[in-house]
Amino acid sequence: MNRFSYARPGSVADAVREVGSSPAAKVLAGGTNLVDLMKYNVERPAHLVDVTRLPGLKEIEETGEGGLRIGALVSNSDVAYDPRVQERYPLLSSAILAGATAQLRNAATTGGNLLQRTRCYYFYDAATPCNKRAPGTGCPAKTGVNRIHAILGTSEHCIATHPSDMAVAMAALEAVIHASGPNGEREIPIAEFHRLPGDTPERDTNLGADEVVTAVTLPTPRFATNYTYLKLRDRLSYAFALVSVAAAFDMEGGTVREARIALGGVAHKPWRVPEAEAMLKGVVPERGAFAMVAERILQGAQGYGGNSFKIELARLAIIRALSQAAAGTPQSQTDKRIQ
Repeated sequence: MNRFSYARPGSVADAVREVGSSPAAKVLAGGTNLVDLMKYNVERPAHLVDVTRLPGLKEIEETGEGGLRIGALVSNSDVAYDPRVQERYPLLSSAILAGATAQLRNAATTGGNLLQRTRCYYFYDAATPCNKRAPGTGCPAKTGVNRIHAILGTSEHCIATHPSDMAVAMAALEAVIHASGPNGEREIPIAEFHRLPGDTPERDTNLGADEVVTAVTLPTPRFATNYTYLKLRDRLSYAFALVSVAAAFDMEGGTVREARIALGGVAHKPWRVPEAEAMLKGVVPERGAFAMVAERILQGAQGYGGNSFKIELARLAIIRALSQAAAGTPQSQTDKRIQ
């Protein structure tokens, strides 16, 4: 681990100044991802900005019309078990409980979860080439061990996936991220927050290098009854998703008024295709319609040998998740066997 300076600012404004003081500065919150990356010499910050004691970022507050504002330092456990989240946004609660362990959820924060980095084997191994870690060195995952890698939105430079479960549910719920920087505060719709790799795989998000995430807001709830978070992985617990699906319906008289579908484990960001969701509007939900939606969502999917199975796995997962959501029988995160 390299030497670094350390600061513990007392306000968001101070934190922004500290982060902007060095191009090699990193924000430390729960530390569940950053500390590991520092130990592996993947992240080598010259300046560490500890935001854990910033005031006003550890609360979950009402925003009007039933929405909620979740501070960036609220732990994953506190979000998942908050009665308002469980009642109004059970999809989010379920997704969080599908991830990690209880101990990690107690430490991990909302902001940190959104900003966590890929678990690509080559990214974590500083002895191998990796365009995300060292731009221009190559992407050995394309022809190497790539079971966990992306099938959608890839580029010639990177086929890594985003690891978060929470972010997939937030994408389906159309959450908004709040960030503070030298030019003040701004709001970033979650669909615009994470990036596809393109020619700059080293950039995971559109957050400025001198900005700090302060909160996430959830809009007026409409998906508290017909929803599910289905996570498929190599073992039933404590594993990242091969494919996950956050699915939710706003139903009216037996037909779909609005559908939301987001996939995890398949792309560099939570994957949504609004055109596919629109195919279900006004439709009586049934398997045939779900199959057509799955085909649209997976249009252009590409495997790289070791992960080619994900295309069919994702198709079946979408159909199963939509069936669960339509029936109002969400996947249990206690009994993880697929219903």
